[in-house]
Amino acid sequence: MDAERLQQAIDLYDRFTHDGMDRRDFFGRMSLIAGSAAAATSLIAAIAASPAAAAIVPADDKRLTTRTQDLAGGYKAYVAEPRSRSLKPTVLVIHENRGLTDHIRDVTRRIALEGFRTVAPDFLSLSGGTPANEDAARDAVGKLDLSKSTSDAVAMVEQLAKSSRGGKVGVVGFCWGGAFVDRLAVAAGDKLAAGVSYYGPAPNPSEAAKVQAPLLLHHAGLDSRVAQTLFPFVTALREAKKSVTFQVYDGANHAFNNDTSAERYNKEAADLAWGRTIRFFHKYLG
Repeated sequence: MDAERLQQAIDLYDRFTHDGMDRRDFFGRMSLIAGSAAAATSLIAAIAASPAAAAIVPADDKRLTTRTQDLAGGYKAYVAEPRSRSLKPTVLVIHENRGLTDHIRDVTRRIALEGFRTVAPDFLSLSGGTPANEDAARDAVGKLDLSKSTSDAVAMVEQLAKSSRGGKVGVVGFCWGGAFVDRLAVAAGDKLAAGVSYYGPAPNPSEAAKVQAPLLLHHAGLDSRVAQTLFPFVTALREAKKSVTFQVYDGANHAFNNDTSAERYNKEAADLAWGRTIRFFHKYLG
């Protein structure tokens, strides 16, 4: 498939997974792009995240301890941290719109290997946890009361700060989670020590003045949907003299960090953003 048609397919998939596009309409349009229903099925599988993809850091990695932890508000979280008795700064990992998946658990372990206690809440905990079916998970995430989820996350930050080195808690999120990072930064004020958002739609620019934590915002250059809200928010943060670092990755698609998506993963952009993320957390969390 040529690059132009592939980009059309990726943009269409993005509309389907984020804008509530009708499934039948989505598949029909994808079939036209791919040339047949069978080809469309294969193409969708290559664009979507694969739950069968191998983890970068195995779940039983001997360098880490992992567990499930109860958090404020009745939420369950996956926790990973280096094998050490010393207190560590904490990084919250906010999942995509598919909930707490094996990929997000893998990302959680990757950050833990950098010296952090890393906590990934399942924001679907109150309705029974993330379902195995991706469409069901996406529907459930879409029905969340974001105001409640955000205030509950502020309580998580306060809870985790009590057992974090220096009382410092940072947050990183991807897609839906990237948008959540910005909301949390607005709501948490100086309780949050640092925030990193990957390709997340941004709040109203009028909220920028409430942000106290330094922010690192990663934007995929081809992600025009997110750009519509993110660019005005960045401008407002700068005008309010907030600490914001805005990075654009030219030629990268939404979800470029997700290595379980064969067609959207961009290793060059992902590696660059990852290095920046880890350095950012070491700078502001210690």
